[in-house]
Amino acid sequence: MISILFRFILACLLLPWLWATADAQTASFPEMSSAVPGHQDVTYLDLANMLIPVLADTSPIKIRPILGDDYHEAPPSTGDLSSAAVLDIKAGGKERLTMLFDLGQASDSAEGFALLALYDLAGKPKLLDAVNVATDRITFFREPARLAIGAGDDAVVTTSTHFNSSQGYVSTLLLMVRNDRFKLVDTIDTFDENYCGYKRTQDLAFKTLPEGRLYAAIKATVTDATVPGEGCEDEQPKASSHKISVTYRWSKKASRYVPNSKAFERLSAENAKRF
Repeated sequence: MISILFRFILACLLLPWLWATADAQTASFPEMSSAVPGHQDVTYLDLANMLIPVLADTSPIKIRPILGDDYHEAPPSTGDLSSAAVLDIKAGGKERLTMLFDLGQASDSAEGFALLALYDLAGKPKLLDAVNVATDRITFFREPARLAIGAGDDAVVTTSTHFNSSQGYVSTLLLMVRNDRFKLVDTIDTFDENYCGYKRTQDLAFKTLPEGRLYAAIKATVTDATVPGEGCEDEQPKASSHKISVTYRWSKKASRYVPNSKAFERLSAENAKRF
């Protein structure tokens, strides 16, 4: 029942992006009992079961908090591996499979716990990496869920969120895979409001810019728009819209993507004042 309810909520959250990006690189939700393509004797549930010793901390592969060790959370004791979002990607010129499991609330935190796993399906399936990508209560693959940053490499995009009757909190993680391990590029926080007097939205979009480097540059743009309400006695702001952009370029020296400004950090600080 929990799995069905989760899928319904997740589908509702994803619909706007699905309609807007019909040809996007989207995740799928296969039946866990179905066979993995190219491995008729291996099911998605078999891949999920590889995570059981990881969750029990008896595996050589340890769950890493993608935001860093300061954000370590213990996985929930009642985590459910019976459903997952699945996304095929390329990393280092090789085909890889990712599976995202939203396991619910972490055992010692109000935030959720979402396990993003990386698999090598060439030959006998092998688990390569597992990271916690939850930064809020509900976590899923954003659409588009992957961005081509090279002939043999994709970036991966996940979103964590929660909302109430008038506010929506969204945290988007931009990730890449290097040496078969997930690596954080950046966290982008946005904030929506919906009141009688106005509606304010912050919509995020990504675009890759090939520039002859090892990996393509990634341009992220937030469109911050305010629309006045109708039939409301509250004071209404004027309609407005502006864009906030940051471009990430690969630094060979730093061996990571580097943003060209701190505009998203300033946006996050400004939004926090409106919570």
